[in-house]
Amino acid sequence: MTALDLNSPVAVVGAGTMGQGIAQVALVAGHPVRLYDTVPGRAREAVGAIGARLGRLVEKERLTVGERDAARSRLAAVEDLAGLGGCALVAEAVVERLEVKQELLRALEDVVGDDCLFATNTSSLSVTAIGGALRVPGRLVGLHFFNPAPLLPLVEVVSGSATDGSSATRAYDTARAWGKTPVACADTPGFLVNRIARPFYTEAFAVYESRGADPATVDAVLRECGGFRMGAFELTDLIGQDVNESVTHSVWRSFFQDARFAPSLAQRRLVESGRLGRKSGRGWYDYRDGAERPEPHTAAPAGPPPYLVVHGDLGGPAAELVAMVREAGIEVREAGAEVREAGIDDVREAGAEVREGGEPGGARLVLPGGGDLRLADGRTCAESGDAVRFDLALDYRRATRVALSTGPGTRPATLREATGLFQALGKKVSVIGDVPGMIVARTVARIIDLAHEAVAKGVATAEDVDTAMRLGVNYPAGPFEWERSLGPRWAHDLLSALHLRDPSGRCAPSLALYLHAHASDQREDRPS
Repeated sequence: MTALDLNSPVAVVGAGTMGQGIAQVALVAGHPVRLYDTVPGRAREAVGAIGARLGRLVEKERLTVGERDAARSRLAAVEDLAGLGGCALVAEAVVERLEVKQELLRALEDVVGDDCLFATNTSSLSVTAIGGALRVPGRLVGLHFFNPAPLLPLVEVVSGSATDGSSATRAYDTARAWGKTPVACADTPGFLVNRIARPFYTEAFAVYESRGADPATVDAVLRECGGFRMGAFELTDLIGQDVNESVTHSVWRSFFQDARFAPSLAQRRLVESGRLGRKSGRGWYDYRDGAERPEPHTAAPAGPPPYLVVHGDLGGPAAELVAMVREAGIEVREAGAEVREAGIDDVREAGAEVREGGEPGGARLVLPGGGDLRLADGRTCAESGDAVRFDLALDYRRATRVALSTGPGTRPATLREATGLFQALGKKVSVIGDVPGMIVARTVARIIDLAHEAVAKGVATAEDVDTAMRLGVNYPAGPFEWERSLGPRWAHDLLSALHLRDPSGRCAPSLALYLHAHASDQREDRPS
């Protein structure tokens, strides 16, 4: 293990929220810490604020009084860069401007030794570009902590094109010695979390912009059906609309305006109007005193159908629904799996193989009135006649809400039967517009796609991607964990169907996902 020795001083430049958090992490781990900020007096104020937080840790019995006092004695504010001489690690958390970071680190090279490790906490700039101005660029590594740094466990350890392997290893081992969970990744726009998480926001905004559902309903479906901790609209209000949009724009520009990362016009208008979220009092929601939080659309009670006819095998998490229907006292009748819906030639022409198991043209449920009930698969209800589609849930037993969508051919009686069915299973029902892929399904499919592409391009391992998404943004599972539940072709086939209906490129499956899906076919066809 090559972690820094605890006697080695650590310097933190930038005494804002993130800088204070990083300083506290290093301090509690046992290092002497020196804190510097260009604004006179700010470093001293930060020392006092960190000391107060250490005191609160004593009150919560996470530190002893002796540990608090020892930590406070190791923390010092310095008035100029010369005071950072002799430090073994300098972590910068200054403003997200390339020239500012480059100028700072160039100046630090004249203060510290060539063996001092440099770390940048940038979330949106290129580590390679920051290091390009250095005399010894191999010493620079990205150490991207998540806010609040003392609480959140994940640290992305980012290697720029010039970063020495020994520097990356030392940073990784040091983060682990500090009690964090590090993941190694290459210097790519958005690194891991901010790259792979983009669809969580952009798909929610796309549903809203298409008038498929209001923010409160989208958020409720993501939370109560998808299992996410927060919905996209409330989360961006918490982050700050300006901050979230800035990251989206940065990733989009860095990928040469790839349509898959395109920003939202609705979010742009929100930022232009000054509605930045909680910090400004208004964002997607109104946080001013006396304001009422809008309620998600929830369907009125409907009676359960007497029976359900099952055609084929739903597969994945939806396979559990058949057992749940039986447990609710509703008769389940089996039908031949050969029954198939007409009108799927367009899906075949788009390159999506028609398969059983909830994929295009596959399993369906038939309600007593003759209407179809199908899992979201990237098609619209408009092309399915008298049909209702239901959204993906990562765990239908634990889900408390399910979204349904209808088309112009859906009879009101069919919607009532579908609504009553899910209500009989103990679920609230939200009826949204005819959105192909609905809400959860399209979001998860796109996250899986970007995860495959990141691994195929050597950005990180699949294990680190799953770890990063669980710990960095509190997803209920990592993308590859989801895929193991849903099947190796699920995301590819759903995105192929979406791309046919929206050929802008924003939902087109990546080459990496295409190769993975077809490789799985070859494995299945191989004789045992």
